[in-house]
Amino acid sequence: MVEEGVKKMTTEVQQYNSAPPLPPDEGYWAALLEEGEVASRELDPPEDSHWEAFGLDTPNAQTDQQTAYNGSQADWEQVQQVFESDTTVELNVIGHNRGGLLVEWNSLRGFIPASQLLDFPSIDDSHYRRDILASRIGQPLKLRVIELDHEQNRLILSERAAQVQPGTRASVLNTISEGDICSGRVTNLCDFGVFVDLGGLEGLIHISELSWGRVGHPNDILNRDDIIQVYVMAVDQAQERVALSLKRLHPDPWQTVEKRYYIGQIVAGIITNVVDFGAFACIEEGLEGLIHVSELAEGHFLHPRNVVKEGETVHAKILNIDGTNRRLGLSLRR
Repeated sequence: MVEEGVKKMTTEVQQYNSAPPLPPDEGYWAALLEEGEVASRELDPPEDSHWEAFGLDTPNAQTDQQTAYNGSQADWEQVQQVFESDTTVELNVIGHNRGGLLVEWNSLRGFIPASQLLDFPSIDDSHYRRDILASRIGQPLKLRVIELDHEQNRLILSERAAQVQPGTRASVLNTISEGDICSGRVTNLCDFGVFVDLGGLEGLIHISELSWGRVGHPNDILNRDDIIQVYVMAVDQAQERVALSLKRLHPDPWQTVEKRYYIGQIVAGIITNVVDFGAFACIEEGLEGLIHVSELAEGHFLHPRNVVKEGETVHAKILNIDGTNRRLGLSLRR
């Protein structure tokens, strides 16, 4: 639920987020459709392989006229009415691809990203994922339209969004605004980020907004059903999109790094990544420094992994600090 009254920014958060950058244009939400984008493209007149153009594994729909793909004007008008009234529809699943499910709405084809399905497991096994999606074919699903673009022949639906009462999403959109701090429940974790239920409307925390530090996968930080505080980065009323951030609830450590550390200081750090040219060490959350290969050890060694390993705690000397460019040089050798 949106926290009653929606708490405003604290002084500390204001200081560091007075003008937070907006999400890259379409960057956050393009990720939502990354693997299923082909499902909503405008197609050429059908041939036997037309379902391959959708990226589908199960070709089982009729092929007749161009209107079966671009859709009739009457059907687009009906979809528009349903979208504007915020009501739900029940549609049958007719196929799937690795990104989600395809449904049929008269002459139209709609796409449901896997991240918008109820109780869809967070799995890396592509074969298991495909089997689960395939098992949905033929099933009727209660859905709500979350994105509609006639010109681009795009119709995106959500099973999760269909669980709330009509008008709830609009009510939440009118309640929150950029800069608010809200409470929400984690509903889904994907490779590209985390969906958070704000009380009937889901916002997205892109993976880059989870932490000032390095994040391998969102489930390294959060779990489904966690209740968390989030910072509202942007609200798009027209598209009903809310971009959220977890890291912006805390100061950016790079903004004060030169005040808190000094050249020549010995600091403890954990090795986070070892590469050919050296190793990265985290000295606090969001603050990583590079130990160049020439600063790892005396003498000759085949690879930096012969000196340090991921997860190892080391004590290093600070060689240089550049908060503006977010760079920190460290040395084990000195």
